[in-house]
Amino acid sequence: MGSPVPGSPRLSSEFAPGVLDPANPDPASRSLLGDWLAYQRALGLKPEVAAELLRAHPHPASALAARGLSSAIDRDAAIAALSRAGAVAVPLNSAAYPARLASISDPAALLAVRGDVRALSEISVAIVGARAATVYGKRIARSLAADLAREGIVIVSGLARGIDAEAHWGALEAGGRTIAVQACGIDRIYPGEHRALAERIAANGAVISELPLAEPPLRPYFPLRNRLISGLSSAVVIVEARERSGSLITANHAANQGREVFAVPGPLTAPTSVGPNRLIRDGAHVALGPDEICGELGLVREARARPERARDLSALAREILAALADAPASRDELARRLGREPAELALELVELEFADRIGEDRDGRLKIA
Repeated sequence: MGSPVPGSPRLSSEFAPGVLDPANPDPASRSLLGDWLAYQRALGLKPEVAAELLRAHPHPASALAARGLSSAIDRDAAIAALSRAGAVAVPLNSAAYPARLASISDPAALLAVRGDVRALSEISVAIVGARAATVYGKRIARSLAADLAREGIVIVSGLARGIDAEAHWGALEAGGRTIAVQACGIDRIYPGEHRALAERIAANGAVISELPLAEPPLRPYFPLRNRLISGLSSAVVIVEARERSGSLITANHAANQGREVFAVPGPLTAPTSVGPNRLIRDGAHVALGPDEICGELGLVREARARPERARDLSALAREILAALADAPASRDELARRLGREPAELALELVELEFADRIGEDRDGRLKIA
């Protein structure tokens, strides 16, 4: 279950407009915060109903009264728990609520946020994938997140083991910002071993949740969480995913929300490649690196010198580069040149394309970049 967050330092919102801060002593602010926490407790797990009701009744107490719902919670205790978690609250109809998320059909009625609320409204890309990720997938996720973070793009993910954690760490190690969307209350951390990572994220972005305080990470909450990951983002990148994967739910949410969907291709024989390869078959963009993503989003990527890393290349990668130095080749032709099966080359080709060592000519043949 989720690990509690005792004594987390609250990062001051300076009582920013649209942000309900439990540290604000103003009686009107505390009363409104209590009403929103009551609304979250009553309808937090029914986001479509909660959002529709607020369109007709913008005040949470009026909205609850209109449906004849109870708002009986210990408001002082709830506000104190939010404060202990180091979090603030951002209501759906406030100026601080991220516009991208507000535009989806089922936005969160209330977001609890640890960190910088402004990060939620910055240009962002979600990177998600398998919990039981391969070494290859982890390396790609961390590298891609770092490259995008260096361009000023906020990386959004779900704090899960595997690809999610690598994406968060990649952004942090590049000096960028990242957002973790939790499937439990903001006063918990799940999984518990990511406590240190969550603290780093809160100090360099934000950890958020739409769920009521103290809620454990139950199975039905993860699909709900996934729609927020895509809703906050301009694009979603799937790095690895098995045939039945929560990451594919995120991709589906993204498509329904009008977000761009990217997938990192993988070898046909790997179970973790099934999801991304099928997404590509069905029309998702191929994510070979930050250039494709920035291009689809209309962002001009700053040209950066890439250090040569020939000593880091595998023997097979060096064979590939040597073969392509003679002349461009299709993937099948390259495999024949090297006396190998195309599937044997798939991982190395993706790595070399991702590192800008190879590209494609006008006929789709591989060539030295």
